[in-house]
Amino acid sequence: MRKLLAAALCLAATVTATGCGASVESTADTRSAEAVTLTSCGQKVTYKTVPKRVVTNDVGITELMFALGLENRMAGFAMPDDKGDLTDVPWKDGYQKVTWLSKDQLTKENVLDARADLVLAGWNYGFRDDSGFTPDALKKLGIPSYVLTESCRNGRTDTSRGIMPPLDALYTDLTNLGKLFGVEKRAATLIADFKKHIATVHSEAPAKSPTVFLYDSGQDAPFTSGRYAAPDQIISEAGGVNVMHDVNDSWTTVGWETVVKRDPDVIVICDYGDVSAEQKKKFLLSYAPLRNVSAVKHRRIFVLDYVDLVESPRNPSAIARLGAYLRTVAAGQQAAQ
Repeated sequence: MRKLLAAALCLAATVTATGCGASVESTADTRSAEAVTLTSCGQKVTYKTVPKRVVTNDVGITELMFALGLENRMAGFAMPDDKGDLTDVPWKDGYQKVTWLSKDQLTKENVLDARADLVLAGWNYGFRDDSGFTPDALKKLGIPSYVLTESCRNGRTDTSRGIMPPLDALYTDLTNLGKLFGVEKRAATLIADFKKHIATVHSEAPAKSPTVFLYDSGQDAPFTSGRYAAPDQIISEAGGVNVMHDVNDSWTTVGWETVVKRDPDVIVICDYGDVSAEQKKKFLLSYAPLRNVSAVKHRRIFVLDYVDLVESPRNPSAIARLGAYLRTVAAGQQAAQ
């Protein structure tokens, strides 16, 4: 994946623990060992003690902990090594300090080996029924878990996810983790800073919002973002409209015929995995059914990294970068009229 710009990341992380010269509250603010009850995916969950050996799954979830300055509370993380260059991120010190347990996903075995006292993951971000790695299975082993709010199942189908707007999910998790670890002030400052930067970008949005399709992967049928995955609100706060906003799911598959019918002005590529962003772009530009789609005709394709587009503390930076691009697109459309 492309190397991320450190300056853009610092914009979204000015109150994080490392990387941008920001000061961090003393770890003395961590709470005493009294029970804390949080609401996770609509259910009350009580944590009897402050976790000291947290394991996380995937890059966005791991960086929630780093952004709160909690790497000293971590026993390790699992993350494929195709999720981006980590050398310039604001939390590179966290990655250097915390053990990389697996370059795949968490398993019961590596969680037990790490002597974890909390698993922080999400449905399709580590938790999965097919392998039996679920919060219920961990509970039977005596290991508490916390489910990423973006991934909460919503009951519409067996697998559909998302119970609130994506940025609200981010703020919910930061607030909950702040309460659990006794860093409420740090979490509140981080959230306030994110909201301030996002509001600035949104205030500069073009009068006429370009329509946007998020392309993750897939050639026979595209994998994309409905209204409950992070790209939906990243797009809207940046000044665009997600053409799949009416899909009541987070990450999901749609048909190409729907994309053609909705004729997006812009396509945003999610960059990760074995298929590069350039390969994805080449496919989109050469795929015959898309030849009359506005984004393809005018080659309006923008790339964001995977971690920009899942719930993570990098979301505000992604909004700023996409916002600048959409303003350019809108200006070009207006000039062409």
